[in-house]
Amino acid sequence: MGTNADAAHEPSLLTRVLIGRKPKRTLVRIAILVAVAFLGRAFVLLPVKVEGPSMSPTYLDHSIHIINRLAYLFHEPQRGDAVAIRLLAGGHVMYLKRIIGLPGETVAFHHGQLYINGQLQEERYVMSRSDWEHKAEAVGPDQYYVVGDNRGMAWEEHEKGRPTRDRIVGKVFL
Repeated sequence: MGTNADAAHEPSLLTRVLIGRKPKRTLVRIAILVAVAFLGRAFVLLPVKVEGPSMSPTYLDHSIHIINRLAYLFHEPQRGDAVAIRLLAGGHVMYLKRIIGLPGETVAFHHGQLYINGQLQEERYVMSRSDWEHKAEAVGPDQYYVVGDNRGMAWEEHEKGRPTRDRIVGKVFL
């Protein structure tokens, strides 16, 4: 049972709510949280702003999304992943695109439908289709075929292609 002397040393309710009973421990916790947040922002999570309609309606023009740089630490990118692709080595310009073709596959479009190795693929993320016609194109052993979700745009208006694995920065997290 405490005495009146113990009660006199007890922090007030406001102090306990704001900084806790042990201010030094609270300060250490805050420092750790700030360090983790800084390291997470600097090395794991990367904000990316979408410019243009090529990923609409999944990712809207001028929207900001978070890229997880560690998403492919233990496995390779998969078909259907929305990824950030660094345009130039060391540059800050990135594309946000959908992976549709994996290394060693062939990618083709017929009447706006995607064909991988001659097999029709279902693409649940595509909301508007076009009449794209594009002959089969081989994807290299270290490449991924990427294109935007907005297939209502003309083929010529889309930035698409076959970036190498080292250009893929990470997967869209939010």
